[in-house]
Amino acid sequence: MLNYNGTLYPLSGFDQTNAGTPQERPDPSYLGYIHSLYKADPIVYACMRFRQNLFSEARFQFQQMRQGKPGALFGTQDLAILERPWPNGTTGDLLAKAITDADLAGNFYCVRDGDVLRRLRPDWVTIILGSKSDPRNAGVAWDAEVVGYEYKPLGVGGGTVRRFLVEEVCHFAPSQDPAARFRGMSWLEPAIRDVLGDKAATDHKLKFFEKGATPNVIVTIPPEIQGEKFKAWKQLMSEKSEGLEHAYQNLYMGGGSTAQVVGANLRQLDFKVTQSAGEVRICVDAGIHPAVLGISEGLQGASLNAGNFSAARRLVSDTVFRMLWRQFCGSIETLLPVQSGARLWYDTSGISFLQEDVTDAAMIIQTNATTMHTLLAAGYEPDSVTAFVASGGDYSLLKHTQILSVQLQQAQVIAQGKGALVQGVPSQESAKAQNGSQNVNGSAGTASAGHFEAEVRKLLAPFSGASEEDDR
Repeated sequence: MLNYNGTLYPLSGFDQTNAGTPQERPDPSYLGYIHSLYKADPIVYACMRFRQNLFSEARFQFQQMRQGKPGALFGTQDLAILERPWPNGTTGDLLAKAITDADLAGNFYCVRDGDVLRRLRPDWVTIILGSKSDPRNAGVAWDAEVVGYEYKPLGVGGGTVRRFLVEEVCHFAPSQDPAARFRGMSWLEPAIRDVLGDKAATDHKLKFFEKGATPNVIVTIPPEIQGEKFKAWKQLMSEKSEGLEHAYQNLYMGGGSTAQVVGANLRQLDFKVTQSAGEVRICVDAGIHPAVLGISEGLQGASLNAGNFSAARRLVSDTVFRMLWRQFCGSIETLLPVQSGARLWYDTSGISFLQEDVTDAAMIIQTNATTMHTLLAAGYEPDSVTAFVASGGDYSLLKHTQILSVQLQQAQVIAQGKGALVQGVPSQESAKAQNGSQNVNGSAGTASAGHFEAEVRKLLAPFSGASEEDDR
């Protein structure tokens, strides 16, 4: 590392796997990024803090896989170690450490020690490679693969070395280093120049105010003032004009002395535009939209309109964080006993930042309700309809009751009407069935009428004799 003006810079970005060396050593810029970027630049800190806050909001569940398609989420006791990774630790603490190491070093390592997860400092971990075709030159072999990890505290020449097998380590590297085969890269590496420019702009602003919030001034004095008199006059003028405490004061010159302003003030330099452009570039490298982070450049114009802000929010969540959660699940899954037919997945249902707007949410609920009503009316089983909607449209979950909708009668050939095989023309089977139904209905109708007549005669029997005598 090179220390220049209080900032640490890596002397070379090429500490990669050399020919014949079966190792990928950690990037030496880890501490430099911590002290010179994360702790020194407010924009870098704001980007990393946002990434930590949102990334740590997720929680883990297992997800069923049916025919290669994701299904419902469920939890088991095997997830307890992710909920309590260490004493007094939570899932959010684990995710915060993971994204912080990934941002600064490009890699996050942890191992399982019983019911506890142990984080390995990334600049003390070396990736060990192996090869079947060329074991002695595994670093350049075409079939090179990771066979383990070496943890060396305090770096080269440090404490006790510990080696782990590949299945014993969770290695989370969201951004692949193109100069390495398995090691990740920090998003700060391509942003270094922008960060240095932002830091220089901030220093320029501070110097401007330290010098009295005025541009540079050239003072011309009479030629007879030389030597010690000049030094004394210069010191006196500096004490009376430089610094914030003397800003905006009048400048009084002696006889024969003149003052000429050179340079430009912050407005003339268009300082806001200059620094804002650098801030936006840093946000882009971090994958955070300036409007979401609250950067001044992202708060201009129509960026804060409801539709535009929602689009910016979805851009961040869909293209950055969902990818990060998916990759972390695949990495940490190595340390868990995953059930057959399932995978480790993330649950974002409790993250308010990712929730749709109220109107969009209401439309989604209404659409799902309409879909469920249509399927139920079509004769599908209620439980299968619920599972279908919950899975996001897995048609293999739908089960039919074999009962027609509306009438809820057993399925049969429809003879006439809208649902006929030939509209308005009965089929032969349906015609026979219809004729048979008519015959049965006709006989039933005759029998019903005769029965009704007999009942009426019984009721009128007591009055039948009197009526006959009166008639006589």
